[in-house]
Amino acid sequence: MITVGGKQIPNIIYREKDIPNIREFDVYVKNGGYEGLKKALGMTRATVIQEVKDSNLRGRGGAGFPAGVKWSFIPQNNAVNYVTVNADESETGTFKDRQIMENNPHQLIEGALICAYAVKAKAVYIYLRGEFWDVAHELDKHIEAGRKAGLYGANGTLKDAEGNPFTVEVYTHLGAGAYICGEESALLNSLEGKLGQPRVRPPFPAQKGGGLYGEPTVVNNVETLANVPWIITNGAAAYKGIGVGNSTGTKIFCLSGHVKRPANYELPFGVTFRELLYEYGGGPLDGRTFKAILPSGGSGPIIRVTDELLDTPLTYEDLQKHNSILGSASVIVMDDTTDIVWVASKVIKFFKHESCGKCTPCREGTYWLDKVLDRILRGEGRANDVDLIANVAANMKPTTLCALGEFAANPVIWTIKNFPEEFKAWVEGDRKGPQLAPMALPSPAAD
Repeated sequence: MITVGGKQIPNIIYREKDIPNIREFDVYVKNGGYEGLKKALGMTRATVIQEVKDSNLRGRGGAGFPAGVKWSFIPQNNAVNYVTVNADESETGTFKDRQIMENNPHQLIEGALICAYAVKAKAVYIYLRGEFWDVAHELDKHIEAGRKAGLYGANGTLKDAEGNPFTVEVYTHLGAGAYICGEESALLNSLEGKLGQPRVRPPFPAQKGGGLYGEPTVVNNVETLANVPWIITNGAAAYKGIGVGNSTGTKIFCLSGHVKRPANYELPFGVTFRELLYEYGGGPLDGRTFKAILPSGGSGPIIRVTDELLDTPLTYEDLQKHNSILGSASVIVMDDTTDIVWVASKVIKFFKHESCGKCTPCREGTYWLDKVLDRILRGEGRANDVDLIANVAANMKPTTLCALGEFAANPVIWTIKNFPEEFKAWVEGDRKGPQLAPMALPSPAAD
């Protein structure tokens, strides 16, 4: 159960906490499963899209773009449209979507099918990162259960508002475990069997020539689509009654790092950092204090922990006041034992490794940021090194082909802005910290 306005209501996404075995088809159907799909099929496509628009459901994958608006971009007069589910979940500190797919998979499938009906898509492709092979195997079983029940697929028995059989198919597809494939156009390339690299846009995925196999395509995150059945069943107004302002509904916060109870927490938008970290996360480890937070994993700007921050509501809008973003809400917490320059270096190493190499600013920028940060952490920093890496990062942000370059610049730009004293101490030789070891990568023999 979650608390909304002082009242307890069942979880919207993590329903396994209220209903044991909700992952099983029969249990899901017994508890209202696929009623949202049946209701949607009795509505016009435009009405379904408008309902999702009115709910102000925003993309839960990081960008926060309104889902209904994205659906409305798909041309209804096109012969072939697609829905692609982004289940890559490669952002650092994010582990919410896997829990949905493992414990409440039919709600994701149902949400994707409602989307497919709304945009007149012929198929749904669920793209999972390569390490999720076990999740994909189980998901295939759950998809087959719904298919055998005649809810969708070639032998679907349901009919839409126009009396046509609902025969949308659902497929899973495994990538190869590349962070860049969380970016929608790189994901589409990977689905087509091409290199997982971002495309030049326009055309955008929703346009002819820009989506999967060149056809208009909706790309939505797992958590985003898992909200849709609840919205259609209960109505946009009920959904907007949860959360605050333009941040409606619940959000899954992936809490990790230096807290006593790291876990996924489904909470209404508007809870504060203080509530998340202390009431749910149990507070800092014994004898320590909170120092910094990455509210959206490695891709978002780091924030210094203050009383003002702790009392900040967790919404898309309120995080902007602290020059940061909520993103996918992968909240990584660091206490007073953490060296912030070391943090910047570790995150840069991640982005350097995951850069696809297609555009020069990201490929070369992450390489040089890594080299200079290594030099600083070896105690060999030069007087102008901090200005140098700040300049390199600033020049990466507006020039890369996709957002990965911007994400890679954030750890440097914002650690320098918010923790300048730590860089100063390293460069002036007043501090010695952890020595960097080469990033451990699996050998081909271990794959």
